[in-house]
Amino acid sequence: MVKKIIKSGTLITASETFQADILVENGKIAAIGQDLQTPDAEVIDAGGKLIMPGGVDPHTHFDLPMFGTVSSDDHYTGHKAAAFGGTTTVIDFVSQDFPSLKQCVDAWHAKADDKAAIDFSFHMNMTRFDEQVAAEIPALLDEGITTLKVFTAYNGVLRLEDGDIFRVLRIAAEHGMLTMLHAENGDVIEALVADALAAGHTSTEWHALTRPAWGAGDAILRVAGMAQAAGAPLYVVHMNTAIGVDMLEYSRERGIKIMGETCPQYLFFTIDEMRRPDGAKWVCSPPMRTQADNARLWQAVADGTMQTIGTDHCPFFYDGTKPILYEGREIAIPGKELGVDDFTKTPNGLPAVGDRLPVLWTEGVVKGRMTANQFVALSSTNPAKIFGMYPRKGALLPGSDADIVIWDPDRKVKYGVAMAQHRTDYNLYEGWELTGYPEKVFLRGRLIVDGEQWLGKRGMGRFLSRGDGMIL
Repeated sequence: MVKKIIKSGTLITASETFQADILVENGKIAAIGQDLQTPDAEVIDAGGKLIMPGGVDPHTHFDLPMFGTVSSDDHYTGHKAAAFGGTTTVIDFVSQDFPSLKQCVDAWHAKADDKAAIDFSFHMNMTRFDEQVAAEIPALLDEGITTLKVFTAYNGVLRLEDGDIFRVLRIAAEHGMLTMLHAENGDVIEALVADALAAGHTSTEWHALTRPAWGAGDAILRVAGMAQAAGAPLYVVHMNTAIGVDMLEYSRERGIKIMGETCPQYLFFTIDEMRRPDGAKWVCSPPMRTQADNARLWQAVADGTMQTIGTDHCPFFYDGTKPILYEGREIAIPGKELGVDDFTKTPNGLPAVGDRLPVLWTEGVVKGRMTANQFVALSSTNPAKIFGMYPRKGALLPGSDADIVIWDPDRKVKYGVAMAQHRTDYNLYEGWELTGYPEKVFLRGRLIVDGEQWLGKRGMGRFLSRGDGMIL
């Protein structure tokens, strides 16, 4: 690989902002300093630009079966979209669809390995628990998987009973693993959904009205208590409520090792979006809430109560009846139209992996809600640390992978589906005016995005076998 020197840019890390050159050699950052000179290096002028580590998205769902269809981005199209948005590492979730955990992991590698266009890793969903599963969990470490996800919702499908969640937490604590929590109250949801359907309430907004915010607060506090008793760390995914933030803060103040993740959609949108004629576009679980919830989440992002911002990327077509051209053939992937007469049949999920950094930069950094260093911490460095990839990922340091984004802080774009690279037919941020956008994106020193040009390819992404993470 040709050596590269990225010159005269302003480096932004999770803690510092400074001007320097970066020498890239053999896919790694070889040196950082002033006026670096190497005779045989390609020189890339980044004057007037910002240099950041590639984004790390800790929460994505590619090629995920759901409600008789499948999320519309696979591990190639989704990775490509991530790269155009400045993200160079993603972590997907393995479904527990086979008798053994090893079979489940192998099935996800079969989906991902040949298509991966950026670096990736896996979390393991724990949706069935018995003595065999308990005995198999430690072997996930040999597969490079250090994280287990449990659900307190989706009764009869994904949810584990509290006693089994506690056992997962104890196994995780014993083996240095991290448990992730989808926090809602499945019993309450099940009863309210039945009531809504019996009363003839089938419109999209009822997806939110049957999943009350207090259920998230209840689940977070309950499982935090279990984590404390088990001596296990806990990471709460896709936090969407003010009460959830309150419970996160309450638990952390009392010494519980608990961390929180939110997503851009919960910072910007509310239940009112689901009351629109095209409200199905905003259906995800957990759902959008209120402006007060948005404000509390922004406060948690700004004051450090929240550790990461992921996406929960899980896109579907709004109108999946229309065929699309993919690799020379027409295919149709059913989408949100499945729930047109019944909100319980609407596939849950949104396109987001490519939107995260550009939208957060404008709405967060440019508008003064967070600093540029916080932006890097929340979207790259903290996820890399928590999930055992730092300093290989999420850092601009000698020895780190040369996953580098050259960011043009002055570029103005009108964002939307025509610009986003997701394989879907809509974008939540249609028509938003953004200031600041990725100009060049490097994966392990290789230029994969150059303006509007895609230079990456399927299969170039590598699986990341992860080590011990940090508790932040």
